[in-house]
Amino acid sequence: MEDTLTIILAGGVGSRLHPLTEERAKPAVPFGGKYRIIDFTLANCLHSDMRKVLVLTQYRSHSLQKHLRDGWSIFNPELGEYITTVPPQMRKGGEWYAGTADAIYQNLFLLQRSEASNVLILSGDHIYRMDYAAMLKFHRKTSADVTIACMKVSHGEAGSFGIMSVDDDMRITAFEEKPEQPQGIPGDPEHCLASMGIYIFSMDLLQEALAADHQDSNSAHDFGHDILPKLIRSHRVHAYRFGKKTGRVSPDNYWRDVGTIDSFYEANMDLLEPVPALNLYQDDWPIRTYQSQPPPARTVPGASGSEGVFINSIVAGGTIIAGGSVQHSILFPRVHVGDEAIVRDSILFEGVAVGGNARLNHCIIDKNVRVPAGETIGLDNEKDARRFTISPKGIVVVPKGYRFVDGN
Repeated sequence: MEDTLTIILAGGVGSRLHPLTEERAKPAVPFGGKYRIIDFTLANCLHSDMRKVLVLTQYRSHSLQKHLRDGWSIFNPELGEYITTVPPQMRKGGEWYAGTADAIYQNLFLLQRSEASNVLILSGDHIYRMDYAAMLKFHRKTSADVTIACMKVSHGEAGSFGIMSVDDDMRITAFEEKPEQPQGIPGDPEHCLASMGIYIFSMDLLQEALAADHQDSNSAHDFGHDILPKLIRSHRVHAYRFGKKTGRVSPDNYWRDVGTIDSFYEANMDLLEPVPALNLYQDDWPIRTYQSQPPPARTVPGASGSEGVFINSIVAGGTIIAGGSVQHSILFPRVHVGDEAIVRDSILFEGVAVGGNARLNHCIIDKNVRVPAGETIGLDNEKDARRFTISPKGIVVVPKGYRFVDGN
């Protein structure tokens, strides 16, 4: 899609994912045993033939930039293809990005010199598969000025999204960001059409809209709050339904905003279902990522004679289960589970070592944590609350590099 420039917004703080975002941007948070969250958006770009990609970074971006350098330097700049990280340039003043629209406004010079006719705007922190080429085809077919990807959500969920009303031609007639009383779908009042934060703009209109928004002192400089409601009144803005059998990707209808500890944990656990809603083993739409070269995972007997076992779990390369038991869990590369340790319903990031006879339950352990022998996490809320973050649904999060001292 040579006439389309793709912009991925990847600068969010991700405060609701703390402490997983203590040292990394939200799009760089590990996911699913080997990936980073941003890999899903980038894989969609790759398979959709979107090969001019700018990734706008800001908050604690080193881990994200390193991941993109190591895993996504795959396009040929001599052919006009690229995935380029763009930290704040301060070309429009000395301020950090003030909103999603402001992030792009501050980089208007990149749009102006791209010679693209359309701009595809994406978020780097959602988990889903989608063929953007099919959406672009719809955008052209309807002669739209703006196209917004949308999905059906329950009336109870709608308050967390931008909600739209459409006519019979899928032209948007109203748009409200996070409404208190959302408008239901005609004939289906229990559901609403929600924006996915995926937009296609004509290049000229986007530049005009951003310039006008910048002059508005009352604007929050956000697409959902400010840009889109105004354009709906003056331009052709259409809705594109996500999950239809369009393009090359199989319609799994799976989309998750993993913006909280609980939603992140649940999206990972979704991968362990017998038939997962998001199938990582789908051959026609693989998810690319950076991979180191660890040896294969293995199980070995422990000193006690207990066999290392794992049941209904994802176990990445370099992991050794030495006489321990792993059940319904996700283990990233180079995890070590010691003799007679039990790991249940948990996510262990790269380099975690679990000592013998430890017990882990409903927890997320960030990188390079050494859990002492006999330690328990996720079994005593009062004890855990003194040391760690606990989500509303009881998931215990041990931060990156945490060091246990005197049993704490």
